Amino acid sequence: MKENLIVTNSFQPWILGARPKTLPAAISPILIGIGIAVYYNSFRLAPALAALVCAIFIQIGTNYVNDVVDYLNGHDQTDRLGPLRVTQAGLLSSKQVIFGAVASFGVAIIAGLYLATVAGWIVLIIGAACILAGLAYSTGPAPLINNGLADLFVLVFFGFVAVVSTVFVITAFIPPESWLGGLAAGALSVNILVVNNIRDVVSDKRAGRKNIPVLYGRRAGEKEYLVMLAIAYLVPLAMFFILHLQPWVLVTYLTLPVAIKNFRELKRTPDGKLLNLQLAKTAQMVFVYSAVMTGGFLLGRFLG
Repeated sequence: MKENLIVTNSFQPWILGARPKTLPAAISPILIGIGIAVYYNSFRLAPALAALVCAIFIQIGTNYVNDVVDYLNGHDQTDRLGPLRVTQAGLLSSKQVIFGAVASFGVAIIAGLYLATVAGWIVLIIGAACILAGLAYSTGPAPLINNGLADLFVLVFFGFVAVVSTVFVITAFIPPESWLGGLAAGALSVNILVVNNIRDVVSDKRAGRKNIPVLYGRRAGEKEYLVMLAIAYLVPLAMFFILHLQPWVLVTYLTLPVAIKNFRELKRTPDGKLLNLQLAKTAQMVFVYSAVMTGGFLLGRFLG
């Protein structure tokens, strides 16, 4: 390891450690929450921006924690297939990355304190649960990434919690669309983890981690990816037929061809670093789906 090679005159290592390609998973549910708030004519800019700051910086803090914990536990080795890890590469020291995690969570806490003044003390409990979950993802007595619970973590916190809490802090109520929007965002975010797990199956087995590709093989991981897509694309239909939203929500299906293409490419992509491209495309898909669904909510509000 190259712990002594510390970059002190550049912000680039901090950007690398934040893993910007994963941030669509944090931003996308906030977009859906904003769209629902606008649909109900209850949008407020300041709480929306604060919710976005919370989501982004909790994600960045979680990424920093994962970076340094994997390094200290010896999980990041020279045969790593994923993107560069700044601690393992010696671009930042362990102490620097830990400081970055604390600072990121600190920014999220400041934004959360503002939201508590807007929406009540319950926001503090939600924020604390999000930060604790971010820490538990990689560290603690039973890290979620090791025991098969990471997928559930992503579904809950990048889906239901993110969307529902965003709608709540903006509107002060929780319409049923929030839960379905959370299900869609969470399911698509799970697929980011699925591709990551398929790529890292060898190193994950060595580290003793448990996830579907490790336990049941790559094909099972691909089936999980397809199931998550199916869940996400059933949501607009449920919103239209069950909740009787304006038909504009169905514009979300404009993104379906891209989702199908991504799945087919995943099946064709061999094991190895080429899966990094599929990981990026899957993350982009979460954002595109959420942005188009949000556009549907806006069209329903202003044209419905």
